[in-house]
Amino acid sequence: MTNLPNLLTLARIAAIPVIVAMFYLPGDSPRWVACILFVVAALTDYLDGYLARELGSVSAIGRFLDPIADKLLVAAVLVMLAAFGGLSALGVVAAVVILLREVLVAGLREHLAEMKVGLPVSQLAKWKTAFQMTALALLLLADAVPDSPNVRLIGEICLWVAAFLTVITGWDYLRVGLRHMRGAPS
Repeated sequence: MTNLPNLLTLARIAAIPVIVAMFYLPGDSPRWVACILFVVAALTDYLDGYLARELGSVSAIGRFLDPIADKLLVAAVLVMLAAFGGLSALGVVAAVVILLREVLVAGLREHLAEMKVGLPVSQLAKWKTAFQMTALALLLLADAVPDSPNVRLIGEICLWVAAFLTVITGWDYLRVGLRHMRGAPS
């Protein structure tokens, strides 16, 4: 539990309440703090896995906590953006698509784990994550940079790209998962 990769994952989870709290504070500074914390937390997602492999410290707790930390971070920011008007009505639809896929894939992974079947992350899912994290960082900053009205637009475009990739990767994972559930080779 106390190896560096696991500590980075725990730090990502610990950042969530601070990011959420920034929504309740007035002014632009809290938006910048939320964005910086979010970006650092998002970077730890890459770093903890890399370090776990490089240091030979891959652990069961790390494999368990890492995807949960990612989903908690993304879900918290999406909900807070929606609650505080940081998303357009169409942006909320993209957020719902992303959240539904995350729940679907989490449930699928849990079910397949009972069958001793892993569901590795695809390259397309990594692109989805990159667009998603970029979108959320931009949307966190949108109100703090009023001289750049395109920040929100670019953030929402990235969110829709992430939602589109979410549907594709979610379908791909579901297709592979259903094959395993039916007993057919993938």
